[in-house]
Amino acid sequence: MLNAESRKSVRILVVDDEHTLLESCASVLRMEGFEVTASARGQEALTLVRRGVFDILLLDLNMSQVSGLELLAAGLEVKPDTLAIVMTGDPSVASSVEALRAGAWDYLPKPFAAGHLQILIGRAAHTVLAARETEQQDEALLQRHSHSDKVALLGSSPAFQRVIDLSRRVAATDASVFITGESGTGKEQIAQFIHHHSRRHSRQLVAVNCAALPEALLETEMFGHVQGAFTGAVRDKAGLLEAANGGTLFLDEITEMPPALQAKLLRVIQDGVVRRLGSTTTDAVVNVRFIAATNRDPQRTAMEDVLRSDLFYRLCVVPIHIPPLRERPTDIPLLAQHFLSRYWSQHREPGSAVPRFSPQSLEALQARHWPGNVRELQNVIEHSVVLLEPGCEIQPDDLPHLSSSTATPSAQPLEQPTFDGLTDESYHGVREKVLQQFEQGYLKWLIGRAGGNMSRAARIAGVDRTTLYRLMEKHGLQRDTVITAR
Repeated sequence: MLNAESRKSVRILVVDDEHTLLESCASVLRMEGFEVTASARGQEALTLVRRGVFDILLLDLNMSQVSGLELLAAGLEVKPDTLAIVMTGDPSVASSVEALRAGAWDYLPKPFAAGHLQILIGRAAHTVLAARETEQQDEALLQRHSHSDKVALLGSSPAFQRVIDLSRRVAATDASVFITGESGTGKEQIAQFIHHHSRRHSRQLVAVNCAALPEALLETEMFGHVQGAFTGAVRDKAGLLEAANGGTLFLDEITEMPPALQAKLLRVIQDGVVRRLGSTTTDAVVNVRFIAATNRDPQRTAMEDVLRSDLFYRLCVVPIHIPPLRERPTDIPLLAQHFLSRYWSQHREPGSAVPRFSPQSLEALQARHWPGNVRELQNVIEHSVVLLEPGCEIQPDDLPHLSSSTATPSAQPLEQPTFDGLTDESYHGVREKVLQQFEQGYLKWLIGRAGGNMSRAARIAGVDRTTLYRLMEKHGLQRDTVITAR
């Protein structure tokens, strides 16, 4: 049954050049609680239909000025999901079939009783409201994920493609997933991706950061509490486990969960039974899919009893490891462009020209070690967007902190000066020899760090290229020789 509020939200246009029937239909539908507009003139009705504001069209098929089929075609062109019902006094089946082929939802042969009209319009209204509810659910789901990197996981490197493939395959099941990876690699985005592609996607994904809350607060947040469980507990409260019923619970930094709560969580995973804080009975039975994550080695934490081994094996049915950004440099240009477009639209005026990366800037981004992974890259790009000019070409100097990058894995450690073999010499003599050792070692490290790119090496060192070439000449070093030696 449709309630009064639902009926009022359904907009109906009734069109018939027979005034008596028009007013009768409109009066019956208004009494039913629908929002009704009536028109007896074809051209007026055509104007109304083209506004596209009606959910249901009740049209006479045979009118003098504009036919019902013309109104039907105009209505569906403007608003394809409009439900059109045609009224016809023609007893032939052909006219009704023609209307249905043209896109009519149903037809109503004249004469008809008020009860017949009420039933047919009631069915149509129910269809409209059901479609509207589905659309709202889809929009809400899209809104929850529209700014989430996990719905559109970006990365073309083989290592990250394997992560995406495994995530997509496990999403179709209800198996527990354990995601590992360094901070900033996107563990929560993978969890969201799995949930979004699962059969539970219409239900909630509830995230809990186990490291962000003290033990007492974490327990009441996860398991809920009953009235009087502690000072301030003035009423019963359901926890996040109950909120995630039918959906997914994401346990971020699971290795930081206190042991007592681990034991309590284990029972929920095994039996689906939730007991709220302060309760002596079972308060709820839940059906939850668990996804856990940590930036630590979970097997080692299990061996050290930081994480209960039985809980670990319950959660780690399918392990997924996200490689750090430095191990997939080919993903960096794609991610950088994504963040550039995202933050430019967020921080700048609509229509302003988006800057573009120069080859040198992309090269500099790929050369960075990225200890903060994707989160650090995101921060660097947003910082740059705030200061860039519209339509400019982004240069390495426009990207903050690149000059202070830590060494990439391919660069050798900086050679340390040695005092071996020194005889009794003055301070200045030793200083000169050690300085030469330092300069030679530093230059070799620098060229390796920059991948042989002398412009980048000069930027890292904070000197101009002329100075760099002079130092290399002083020590008899050649760029190609240094790179080959490495």
